[in-house]
Amino acid sequence: FNWSELTPLGLWGRTLGLQTENSQFLLEGMPFRIFGGSMHYFRVPREYWEDRMLKMKACGLNTLTTYVPWNLHERERGKFDFKQNLDLKAFLSLAAKNGLWVILRPGPYICSEWDLGGLPSWLLQDPEMQLRTTYKGFTEAVDAYFDHLMRVVVPFQARGPIIAVQVENEYGSYAKDPSYMAYVKMALLKRGIVELLMTSDNKNGLSFGLVEGALATVNFQKLEPGILKYLDAVQRDQPKMVMEYWTGWFDNWGGPHYVFDADEMVTTVASILKTGASINLYMFHGGTNFGFMNGALEADEYKSDVTSYDYDAVLTEAGDYTSKFFKLRQLFSVIIGHPLPLPPLIESKASYGAILLHQYISLWDVLPSLLQPMKSEFPVNMENLHLNDSTGQSFGYVLYETVIFGGGQLHTRNHVRDRAQVFVNTVYVGELDYNTVELFIPEGQGFRQLKLLVENRGRVNYGLALNEQRKGLIGDVFLNKTPLRNFKIYSLEMKPAFMESLQKVSGWSSVPDYFVGPAFFRGRLWIEQQPQDTFLKLQGWEKGVVFVNGQNLGRYWKIGPQETLYLPGPWLKKGDNEIVLFEERTAGRIIQSVDIPYLGRTQYVN
Repeated sequence: FNWSELTPLGLWGRTLGLQTENSQFLLEGMPFRIFGGSMHYFRVPREYWEDRMLKMKACGLNTLTTYVPWNLHERERGKFDFKQNLDLKAFLSLAAKNGLWVILRPGPYICSEWDLGGLPSWLLQDPEMQLRTTYKGFTEAVDAYFDHLMRVVVPFQARGPIIAVQVENEYGSYAKDPSYMAYVKMALLKRGIVELLMTSDNKNGLSFGLVEGALATVNFQKLEPGILKYLDAVQRDQPKMVMEYWTGWFDNWGGPHYVFDADEMVTTVASILKTGASINLYMFHGGTNFGFMNGALEADEYKSDVTSYDYDAVLTEAGDYTSKFFKLRQLFSVIIGHPLPLPPLIESKASYGAILLHQYISLWDVLPSLLQPMKSEFPVNMENLHLNDSTGQSFGYVLYETVIFGGGQLHTRNHVRDRAQVFVNTVYVGELDYNTVELFIPEGQGFRQLKLLVENRGRVNYGLALNEQRKGLIGDVFLNKTPLRNFKIYSLEMKPAFMESLQKVSGWSSVPDYFVGPAFFRGRLWIEQQPQDTFLKLQGWEKGVVFVNGQNLGRYWKIGPQETLYLPGPWLKKGDNEIVLFEERTAGRIIQSVDIPYLGRTQYVN
C-alpha cells in the first residue's frame, strides 16, 4: 500500500478520481485503500488545523473526513459565513498541501453531537416544518444553502483534495421520506459534484439509507460477526468501507467520561483492515463544542452533551497524542511498509494559576440598560422571537417576565425547554425542567413579578424528534390552573456585540463575600510570554458560561463529568486578557488556569 505518490498535489487536475471496481477502490486508475480520520474544522482553532493534519500523516492516514455545519455557515437566513474559523477553502487547501485526501460530508444534516445535527434552528419557525424530508419549506432552504456551499467546494474536486462526497448522513435511522435521499443526491449533482458519492449508516439503518448511484458504507465500534458480510449483501461487488469506526464516545452532563480501551480499538481496526476494507476513524481528533453548539440525546430522557468533544479519540481535545495514536501508527506503518513522517512535537501547556473575578453585575441590573424586551400576550418560543432580521434566536437564554397576584401552584405542562430558574421579583424560588414540572410560589402582598430564566441546553441531534426541538417556553405555563399572560421577553443570546456592550455598562461592583446569580463576573489574566493552551477549572462555581477575550468557550456545570474547559493559546494574547463568566446561581471567587484537563470519572464503553 505504498501510496506516497498518490497525493492531491501530485494528481492535480486528475480526470478519473476515486472509482470502484469490483471490490476495490481505484484512485486515478491505481488500487487505493482509504485510511481516514475525522476532524472538524469548526471544532478546532484555525491556527491548529495544520498541526492536526501533520499528526494524521504521522499516524499513517491518507484521508481526512469532515462534516460541514449548516447552522454556522448560515446562522441567519440568507447570510452566509465562510470566514475565519469557518474558512472551508483554507481548510481544504491545507489538506491538499499536507498530502491528505478529503471525504466531504456536507449534510445538510450531520448529527455529530452538534445542535440540531447542524440544521439551522430558524427552520423551526415554520410550525409545519418537516426536517430531512422533501417538504417544500425544507428543500427551498437546502437549495439556497447548497447554492452557496457548492460554489465553495466544487473547485476542490479535480483540482483539489476532495475524492468523495457523502449524501446526507445516517438517513436509514430516520427514513421518514422515501424520496428524500434522491433529492439530496440530485441537489449535489446539479451543483457540480462529480466525485464518488457515498452514504453512511449503522447496521440497522443500512438497507433504509441507500440511494442509487452512491456507495453504501457502515458505522460501528464493535466488529460484530457478519456486519461486513451484511454490507456485501446490501451491495454486491463493491469495496467495503467503514465510514465511522468509533474510536471512543461522547459525554453527557451528569454522566461519566466514557473511554474505549486502546488495545481493543487497535485489534478491531486490524481485523477490519484484514478483510480488505477501508476505514475512517471517527474521531481522529474530536476538539470542542465551543459556545452553545453542543447537541443532546433524547432516548428515555433528555441529556445534553458536554462542552468537550474529546471523545477519547486518537488525539486529545487539545491535540495531544494518546496511546491510541502510537498503537495505530505502529499498525499502519507495518501495513504501509515504508517510513512514516515523524510526529510533530507537542505544544506545552501553561498553568497560569488563580484568576480572581473581582467584579460582578447582576443580570437584573443589566436588563434595563442593555436589552429591550419584546411584549407578547402569550409565551413565544426562542426561534419565533422577532430578532436577527426575523431569523429568531438560536442559542443561549430567554427571560420571560409577567405580573402575578398571590401565590400557588406553578405548572409548566412540560412546556419548558430545557431548564428554567424561577424568581419572584428577584428572589430565587426553584427550577423547572423535564423532570420537575411544578413549583409552589409563596404567597405575597400585592402584584409581583414572576421571572422565568430559560436555558436552551442544546437541541437533540439524533433520532426521530428533530421537528420538536423548539426552545424557551413552547406553550402556556399555568398558575393555579390559569395560563399566564402578558409577558415581557428578553433575549439573552450573548453574542459578541452584547458581550462588548456589557463591558461598558455602568454598575459593575466588587464581589461581596457571598453572592448568588444570575450575574456576570469579570477578571483579568495577565500573560508575560507567548500565550499557550491552558484549561480553566471552575471549582466553586455552579453552572454557566465562560468568555475569554469575547470568545465563548462553552458551558460548565458542577454536576460534571467535565471539570475543566479548554482555552486555546491562540485565543489569548500577551498582556491583559479579559475573562467573563455568566453564572446562573452560586458564584465562586476565583477560577484556576491549569495545564492538565480533567474530564471526569471514567467508565469504559460497553
